[in-house]
Amino acid sequence: MFKGITGNVFILGLVSFFTDVSSEMIYPLLPLFLTGLLGAGPAFLGAIEGVAESTASLLKLLSGIVSDRVRRRKRLILAGYTISALMRPLIGSATSPLAVLLIRTGDRVGKGIRTSPRDALIADSVDPSLRGKAYGFHRSMDHAGALVGPLLATFLLAFFVTDLRQLFWLAGIPGLIAVLLIVWQVKEAERSPRQETGLHLATLPPGRLRRYLLVLFLFTLGNSSDAFLLLKAGAVGTPSYRLPLLWAFFHLVKMLSSMPFGALSDRIGRRSVIVAGWCVYSLSYLGFGVARSEWQIWLLFGVYGLFFGLTEGVEKAFLVDMAQPAQRGAAFGWYNFAIGAGALPASLIFGGIWQYEGNVAPFLFGASLAGVAAAALLLLVKAPPAAGKEIS
Repeated sequence: MFKGITGNVFILGLVSFFTDVSSEMIYPLLPLFLTGLLGAGPAFLGAIEGVAESTASLLKLLSGIVSDRVRRRKRLILAGYTISALMRPLIGSATSPLAVLLIRTGDRVGKGIRTSPRDALIADSVDPSLRGKAYGFHRSMDHAGALVGPLLATFLLAFFVTDLRQLFWLAGIPGLIAVLLIVWQVKEAERSPRQETGLHLATLPPGRLRRYLLVLFLFTLGNSSDAFLLLKAGAVGTPSYRLPLLWAFFHLVKMLSSMPFGALSDRIGRRSVIVAGWCVYSLSYLGFGVARSEWQIWLLFGVYGLFFGLTEGVEKAFLVDMAQPAQRGAAFGWYNFAIGAGALPASLIFGGIWQYEGNVAPFLFGASLAGVAAAALLLLVKAPPAAGKEIS
């Protein structure tokens, strides 16, 4: 194995791989399914994504705090992945946009239960000097699944399946494989659970960690669901049969860039890499706003993929650098809550602007907010000494 990629990190990477194969067989086709077959509009699409992610955000906070107080994080991880694996294929039975909303929310409930304990278990299982690389590896495996999922969906639709509903049911198989991997292969890391009682839901973490979470929330307000990017691709003429391929290309860029940029953050510092990622996000959203042809969409999806490589794993490693070891679950809970709490207003705002002002203005809004958040991170959040060399 790669240096720093322990058994737990590797297996949890495989779990995320199979989970994303399942999820991404469905996700790039969901906007088409909703707007084409079920008659939903852009605003309702934003409501589905926003409500689902915001519901998950509170559970991410709760499960993170609880995972610090129990000896076995694995039980929470297993419960979350099992719920999602059972709920996700039910989209194949949906006959109305409301049904999709309820099923999608159920899927995100599972994500809310598992995410913070899983990320804390990764931190428990890896050397501090290799956190960026470990989280980068995990994100790479996640994106590898997101690459395979659309390709598998394309293959099945081309040769074996003629109905989207059948495809959605088949997407349950890799999800169940992920659950079995957790049961048989994931191990508990040695740690002492916190002894305090009470969940402290009303108390944000102090100091620079609080400022970091607030800046993340600000950025998230301009970071709407990626479903809108697929809708934009369709609006400029990308045919529906190429949407899964576009989505696969997007995840190929994310997969190839996550681990190298995570390792880079171990050397030069997390904050600089995150700021660079948010600037890339701002530029890509400006591009999406003015894009008028399919080749521009493909180019922009590639640039946008670099944003994820620069930020997803690195943001988590930066969080662990600032959190006390006994509070990692709670720190990830607040991290995921900050992001999830911004998801509902972000998607509702974006969908509303799109519906009433056209498809240029919402992208300009997202780009502007990302630029403000990048400046705020530089000005308000100092890197902890243990985070490594920081370029200022």
